[in-house]
Amino acid sequence: MALSLISIAEEKKDGEMLKALWNTFHCLSNIKTHNDRIYGKYCKNRFCTVCLSIRKASLINKYYPILSKWEQPYFVTLTARSCTGKSLKHRIFQMKRGFKLIRDRLGRRKHAIKLVGIKSLECNFNPTARTYNPHFHLIVQTKEMAEVLIAEWLKQLTSKFAQTYAQDMRPVRNVTINMIEIIKYGSKIFTEPDLKKKSRGQIGQKKLYARALYNILAAMRGKRVFDRFGFNLPAESKAEIIKKTVDEVDWVYIHTVKDWVNLETGECLTNYSPDPGLVELLEKHINSTNC
Repeated sequence: MALSLISIAEEKKDGEMLKALWNTFHCLSNIKTHNDRIYGKYCKNRFCTVCLSIRKASLINKYYPILSKWEQPYFVTLTARSCTGKSLKHRIFQMKRGFKLIRDRLGRRKHAIKLVGIKSLECNFNPTARTYNPHFHLIVQTKEMAEVLIAEWLKQLTSKFAQTYAQDMRPVRNVTINMIEIIKYGSKIFTEPDLKKKSRGQIGQKKLYARALYNILAAMRGKRVFDRFGFNLPAESKAEIIKKTVDEVDWVYIHTVKDWVNLETGECLTNYSPDPGLVELLEKHINSTNC
């Protein structure tokens, strides 16, 4: 996947994105061992699937203690009219600015409800219409907040850019599951080639639209994707930094082997066997055409 995106970045002569993508390609490529512990260097890019899983766990651990105390939280989806790839960056700007204006406006009103919650920016690609659908996922503290937020969103964007039927709110049944839905980078990587014919989760029947994914990554670059509003996190105690000297690299990731290999013994570290459907997707179903 990274190599497909790298080729697009080279074509566009996008040096900043190219550097970030190569860092992701080499994420945790070399491993050092010391006293039965493993050490490696992560790329920490928010679109890296490995680093994203770490980021999810960190944010869930940070926010779950607060959200789990809310009596009746609601999961909200705020959408705007789909747009072309060329318009995506501006549409995201409109949405982020619109949300800020809503908060500012409610903050100036007497007796207005104060919005409290977390939100993330996400974008899907429709391969049939070749359009992009940026939207917000949120968890807010109460049902009343969800209702006010949707009403203000429709008023802010007007009927030209937002329709009532496209917004959604529902009670949070499982805080962790809904937080996972919110705390993800912001792009749906695996997309159905025909949205009217679902493949029921079989990866091999899906496609990866690399150029569309690249357009989403580029439009979101430098923008805050996940944020909180209306509350602060408890102050964190600073962990003591412990420096250790470790041995030289003794495991290197070999892409043809799909595993880390010991340089001295040739032993594989994990004996990982990738899902055949995933292999087929990455080898045969990456679409890099214009989107």
